Parts: sequence; structure tokens; C-alpha cells
Amino acid sequence: MPRLTTEATKRNLLRRVRRQRLNYITILPSLITVLNGLCGFTAVVFASEGAKPGLGHFSYFSLAGYMVLLAMIADTLDGRLARISKSTSSFGGQLDSLCDIVSFGVAPAFLMLKVLEHKLAGFVVLNRVTDDFLQRFIWLAAAAYVSCAAIRLARFNVENEEDESSHMSFIGLPTPAAAGVIVSVVIFHQKGFPGFDGIVYALPFLSMWLAVMMVSKLRYPHIVNQYIRGRKPFGYLIRALLLAGLIFWQTEPALVLIFCTFAGGSFVKWLYYRVIRRRESREILLGRTANVEP
Repeated sequence: MPRLTTEATKRNLLRRVRRQRLNYITILPSLITVLNGLCGFTAVVFASEGAKPGLGHFSYFSLAGYMVLLAMIADTLDGRLARISKSTSSFGGQLDSLCDIVSFGVAPAFLMLKVLEHKLAGFVVLNRVTDDFLQRFIWLAAAAYVSCAAIRLARFNVENEEDESSHMSFIGLPTPAAAGVIVSVVIFHQKGFPGFDGIVYALPFLSMWLAVMMVSKLRYPHIVNQYIRGRKPFGYLIRALLLAGLIFWQTEPALVLIFCTFAGGSFVKWLYYRVIRRRESREILLGRTANVEP
């Protein structure tokens, strides 16, 4: 009987704690997190409109890409505000991941589907079998991207602590960076640079590679904590100014360069140390062994 009473007391205590967590939340960071999700939803709506002219000289595809970029800004601000106000919580983390899967998982994948669907519709020479194969392949790439984005966010929730101020790197490609690669390529394509119309056909292969990078164990730097937060050498300011100037001068190519460099940097580094340096070490070792032998 005492044991049952103790278990009942624990259950009541847990129920009160859960009720308290739901009753008290931080309003401003939560609103910005919801704004992140709404930007992702708006990106899906814009992408469904196709290549029709949207606002000014921007097509709806371009507007969808920019809405994902706006969601990235909101995703950065909500965490910063929560840490500044010392109000980080499990509720905020869960809400952030739910909005991230919309903005950086579903929205980029759906945008890629609609862009390629629009491009394939212009190929009247394709027969039914070829068109069906390409449609299935594009759908598979989008499904792989969304699935790995969900896995990446779930793993982050399990492994991450509420206070990120001391985190200097991520395990696996962050979902905002993966989404940035896709939407920057779409925005660049919609700008209509001569000679780069075919870049959009690389999106399915790029999406599959990004999916693998998101669930990989490769370490990616935390840009804010490593290069912006706190006191840094003077050279960091010069690099930041040059980067801002590049974005202002040529926005679309700069976005592609920045996101692709970040996404591919850790992979190239891993490939270099895993393949090239190992091969060089093996050759040096074999050369030393040959010199030692009589």
C-alpha cells in the first residue's frame, strides 16, 4: 500500500510539472519561431503557383526561395532572444524543430519538385516511359531529403542541450544550410543568368547528397559561435565586410557560393584526410620501408 501511494504521488507531481510547463512559455521567442514556420508554409504556397510573375520582376519560385531565407533569419533570432532572456525551454526546442521541418524540410523539397515539374513540361520530345521515370526519380530525391531532414532534427533534439552558447559545431549538416543550397540554386536559376539554365537539373542529385550529409557524422562549424559571437581578431571583421559586399553586389551567385561552400567544406575536408592524406602516408611509409631493406 505505501508503494502504491508513492507511485501515485510521483504521477501527480509529474502531472503538475507538465501542466506548469504548458502554462508558462516565453511569448516573443515563440512568436518568432511560429513566424519561421509560417514563412515555410508561405514558401509552399508560392511554389505551388509555379513560374508565374509574382512581386515585381520576381517569379513565385524566387519568392518561395526568399521566404525560406526569411525563415532562416527567424530561426536564428528566436534562439538568440531565448538565450538573451534566459528563457530557453524544452517547449521552445520542440516548437523550433516542428517549424524547421516545414521551412527547411518540406518547403525546399516541394519547391524542387515544382521547379523540375515545370522544366520537364517543356520537353515535348520525352516519351511516356522516360517522363514517368524522371518524375519518380525526382519524387524519390525529394522524399529522401524530407526524411533525412526529419531524422536530423529528431537527433538534434535528443543530443542537444538547451543552452547552445558553448556549442562550436554541429554533427551533420544543419537543415537550414541544406535548405539554403536548394533555394539558392532555384533563385539563381530564376534570375536567368546566360549559360546556367541547366543548373536546375542538378537539384535531385544535390538533394540526395544533402540528405546524406544531414544524417552523417561530419562536423560543421557553428558560424555564429565560432566567427561572430564574442571578441574576435580584426581579420574576422574584414572577411565579414567582404562577404556582405559580395552579397550586396551579386546576391544570387553569392548565395549559391556561400551555401554550397559551407555544405561542401566539411565533406571536402573529410575526403582529403580520409583518402588523399591516408594515401600519401601509405606511400611515405612504403618508401621508408624500401629504403631500409638491403
